[in-house]
Amino acid sequence: MIDTSFFKELDRFSFMVRKRVSTAYSGSRRSILKGRGMEPVSYREYTQGDDFKTIDWKVYGRTEKLYVKEFEEEKSLTTHILLDTSKSMDFRNKFEYAAMMALGFAYLVTKDNEKFAVATFGEEINITKPKRGRKYLSLTIDLLNSTQLLGKTRFDYCMEKYASVIRSRSLVFIISDFMADIEAIRNSIFRLGDNELVLIQVLDPLEKNLDLGGEAKLIDLETDAKMDIYTSPRLRAEYQKRLNDHIAKIKETCISVGADFHTVTTDKPIFDSIFEVVNSREAGHK
Repeated sequence: MIDTSFFKELDRFSFMVRKRVSTAYSGSRRSILKGRGMEPVSYREYTQGDDFKTIDWKVYGRTEKLYVKEFEEEKSLTTHILLDTSKSMDFRNKFEYAAMMALGFAYLVTKDNEKFAVATFGEEINITKPKRGRKYLSLTIDLLNSTQLLGKTRFDYCMEKYASVIRSRSLVFIISDFMADIEAIRNSIFRLGDNELVLIQVLDPLEKNLDLGGEAKLIDLETDAKMDIYTSPRLRAEYQKRLNDHIAKIKETCISVGADFHTVTTDKPIFDSIFEVVNSREAGHK
């Protein structure tokens, strides 16, 4: 079960955190969202779940197709939280930690009564419609508690599918270990780079430093491939270099599109990791 007791800690520091969130994520930006009482700025085809009140029946009379109106509103961005549920996240408490981060951001958004969606991805992506409210947050917690970690991470494929359903400039979190093909990750960043994009890499401390203490058997959680190794200082140094190079390439791509990248380890208090992300966003918008 995912521990959500840290929500109380977010409440305890709510003034400080929400001030930073509102500064970093709101401000004077404008986004195209479904509103009412204003002039429509665009139309799109009706999809299941859209409000019938936004259907333009005059357009239907001319085209015999259902179109909904989209309006311009002054408000904060819709938040999309994409959480990796591939088998590589099934290492010690890595998925639980990543899920807690996802729910922490969803909780902060809910406190401001704004819309969010949490999508899980691996070989496929489970897309949910952005909504608001504590009931939706509770349903999301139940969804993550019942999630099975399966398969590999098809980054480019999943991000392409998700990018196609984002209707306007949004705040997008991708929470993953990012242990995938670097070109697939780079392509994913470019696909979503028009949004306010934040990448959060979650690693177990062992994955960060390979401190296994001599002989060890490694098992690839996605392929079940096994390897016996001896973690000599030379091997650890080579591993660290490759990991750092991988992270550097992700960071370089993020910088090129104006996205943020964070690496956190599961031994860090969850509130500290959430606060680090929020605080850096605030600093970047000063």
